[in-house]
Amino acid sequence: MKSAYDVIVVGAGPAGSTAARYAAVGGASVLMLEKDRDVGYPVRCGEAVSHEGVVQFIQPDPKWIAATVSKFRIVVPNGNSIVPRLDGIGYVLERRLFDYELANVAARAGAEVVTKAYVYDLIRSNGATEGVRALIKDQKVEIRGKIIIGADGVESRVGKWAGIDTTCHIRDMESCAQVTLSGVHIDEGILDFYFGDKIAPGGYLWVFPKGKDVANVGIGISVESAKEKSAIKYLEEFIEKRYPHAATLTRIAGGVPCAKTCDEIVKSNVMLVGDAAHQVNPVSGGGIISGMIGGMIAGQVAGEAIVRNDLLYLREYEKRWHKRLGWRHEVFYHIKEAISRFTDDTLNQLCEDACKLPEEKRTVGSIFRAALWNQPSMLLDVAKVFIS
Repeated sequence: MKSAYDVIVVGAGPAGSTAARYAAVGGASVLMLEKDRDVGYPVRCGEAVSHEGVVQFIQPDPKWIAATVSKFRIVVPNGNSIVPRLDGIGYVLERRLFDYELANVAARAGAEVVTKAYVYDLIRSNGATEGVRALIKDQKVEIRGKIIIGADGVESRVGKWAGIDTTCHIRDMESCAQVTLSGVHIDEGILDFYFGDKIAPGGYLWVFPKGKDVANVGIGISVESAKEKSAIKYLEEFIEKRYPHAATLTRIAGGVPCAKTCDEIVKSNVMLVGDAAHQVNPVSGGGIISGMIGGMIAGQVAGEAIVRNDLLYLREYEKRWHKRLGWRHEVFYHIKEAISRFTDDTLNQLCEDACKLPEEKRTVGSIFRAALWNQPSMLLDVAKVFIS
């Protein structure tokens, strides 16, 4: 490991590894630091992605795909369900292996990767960020970097140290919990989503297959709802009722920012990507692919800035992100706000109405339009997302 690099990436999740990869491809010397001993651990998500999202970055490989899905089912409070038409397929990942492979791709592109490297501060001089301070192999080291990319999650310390406001309003935080269960009877080709105040107030519960008789079962609810009863409690009640004899293989819990992208994702020579920048779909809470897109753009811009020898050029990242996905996430945020006000009766009626549609018209877009029909101001926003 050298004492100075063009780009230092803090965090080796999908967003961080993608940023490191594209910065290296762009000609920058890159160091990626991961605080945990192994890349890809611990896993903190439902692990579902679309085929179209993945192939932008890497060819699907059976070794990190636990299940291939071609359908998803929406289950409403009264127990009825609808299976919208889904164009294309999706995957439920083995995130440990997927993240590992993304870091491997970054390394092959020229990035250096160091694990068990805990970044505890930025090197600051006269208000400028000149690098990071880290604990590596029980030794405190200082590493200089022209550009620092924070890919260190929703709690992003890099962002806070740089003076970026990464605060997520409590109304935009989802309290989440997930277990991986073994010994469950599931349809291996379908993703299940459950809605309703008694199951997941202000959010939804999911069952994602991970192969024969194994599934990720998780929940995300509003933090306000979690004050009265925790997400874990709702999840346990569902499992006790639905899968009473299942064995629990893993447990995770945490918060997900279902908000708009941070107002500022670049400050001087510091950039934020992924959850650190709140690059999460506000409706679904999914952030793997959107974080990778953010990482790709940040890495590309960082490489270009090094070649140009112009750090002011980093502002280009904000422009490109907004044009690519940021504007969509703003629309999704407003859709999320509207959906959060739906009552159980409304959800039941929407399912009933959707089931009356011809099968070829049972698309996600048509269901959203029906859901928001009484909110005309939202229809144009929905159309923009599904037409663009």
